[in-house]
Amino acid sequence: RAVFWRVAIMSLLVLLVLGGLYGFDRFRDQAIADFFAKNQPPPTPVAVAVAKLEDVPRYLPAIGTLAAVRQVTVAPEVAGRVTTISFEAGATVSAGAPLVQLNDKTERADLLALKAQARLAELNLARSRELLERQATAKATVDQQQAQLDEINANIQKTEAQIAYKLIRAPFDGVLGIRQVDIGQFLNAGTPIVTLTDLSRLYVNFTLPEQARPQLAVGQAVEITNDAFPGKVFAAQVTAIEPQVSVETRSIKVQATMENPEHLLLPGMFANVRVVLPPQKDVVTIPETAVDYTLYGNSVFVVREEKSEDGTPALKVVRTPVETGDRFMERVVVLKGVAPGDRV
Repeated sequence: RAVFWRVAIMSLLVLLVLGGLYGFDRFRDQAIADFFAKNQPPPTPVAVAVAKLEDVPRYLPAIGTLAAVRQVTVAPEVAGRVTTISFEAGATVSAGAPLVQLNDKTERADLLALKAQARLAELNLARSRELLERQATAKATVDQQQAQLDEINANIQKTEAQIAYKLIRAPFDGVLGIRQVDIGQFLNAGTPIVTLTDLSRLYVNFTLPEQARPQLAVGQAVEITNDAFPGKVFAAQVTAIEPQVSVETRSIKVQATMENPEHLLLPGMFANVRVVLPPQKDVVTIPETAVDYTLYGNSVFVVREEKSEDGTPALKVVRTPVETGDRFMERVVVLKGVAPGDRV
């Protein structure tokens, strides 16, 4: 009988412990549920923008290369030894400025001799004409001496031209490159001396697909940007359109001309080109950051005003699929899904 009471008491104690644990667990779950029910998270702050109608700029984008309108490699037309170098590398020169003098002593000596011969020929011709007036000489003699004087004068002009060739001058205003000759060096005709580039105006050469030809015209505005000057836009103008389409690429070569007064851009530089087209009128635009781009399509969150359960107005957001168009200045064109005045 003692064993029976002992087992009964122990069983009662176990039941009491298990009941307590069960009751505590239920109380804890209820307390947690009540806490989360009453502790709602605060609403997430968002930035709202209004979809609006505006004119959207349109462009034909392309990749181009800058080229100088005038650029030459200065070289002598005749052979000779360098006696004087009159320029510094990188200097800005005007048209006609002397650059290099070649040895012209022989030509100058020949010129002196020819001028002396010319003076003698003029005297002989004057005497012959006096004798002809007295009928003391034949007219053929006068003609012969006139021809001799003309020949000497022609040789004088030829020698003066050879002397002029020995002084190499800048053919136009521009900036010189790196000097490629030294004093005392013998130059053959055509030997490079220095490059000369006119940086005041540049060509912008680029290509566009053949489908763009109806939208192109000479005089059209072009905007140029370069990675060396982020945020700066250079203005240009279409000046030439190739009249043939490339068979290999089915593209059209286009050339624009731009002023470069500050000499910021250089020939050979890469250029981002945008041919300006007439703007697209009255289209719906929103900030580009409002669009959620996914593989399954683009969408925006549109703010709608609805009534809550107690009848007070409440704002809610609704994910709305949209069809987007061109992007410009951190905005995007919405073709479908958003109306003017919608808040996103």
